[in-house]
Amino acid sequence: MTKIVVVDNHGQFTHLEQRALRDLGVESELIDNDTPPGEIDADGVVLSGGPDMDRIGQSPAYLDGDVPVLGICLGMQLMATELGGTVGSGEYGGYADVTVDIVDDEDPLVGSLAPETRVWASHADEVTGLPDGFVRTATSDVCAIEAMSDPDRELFGVQWHPEVAHTEAGDVVFENFVDVCESQ
Repeated sequence: MTKIVVVDNHGQFTHLEQRALRDLGVESELIDNDTPPGEIDADGVVLSGGPDMDRIGQSPAYLDGDVPVLGICLGMQLMATELGGTVGSGEYGGYADVTVDIVDDEDPLVGSLAPETRVWASHADEVTGLPDGFVRTATSDVCAIEAMSDPDRELFGVQWHPEVAHTEAGDVVFENFVDVCESQ
């Protein structure tokens, strides 16, 4: 059975990420972000959202593993920061229902959502510059980089929260990530 760990960065929806994976028939474990990656045996990693970069624990070390990684909100932002991209304050701020345009319909994570999808996202902070090797895969009127991908390294990020009921096709994002994890 496929196993995906959810690294808890103290976000309010983290438990829903684990539940979404379990609902897909995946073995999923919620782990504290102080857990060293060497102690984990998994086919994939989700870096959860959270309140701020000062509380990310060992999360950056998971980017050096040999399994696919999905960063959600803060998880995407720490991925960008750690790999040479930039993060800044969003002009929109707070949580909102946003229409996201998929700009890469071949992307293994969000391509199947093309041409657009409705999501629940926080834009207090957001990725403002892509790290080397990444491409922008989704955008919106309030955020230039709603999703990013480096398929060669199997690193993916979404600014929105696919685990919440307000997100239209959040389960599809998780299904696509499970497919990536199972295809390696």
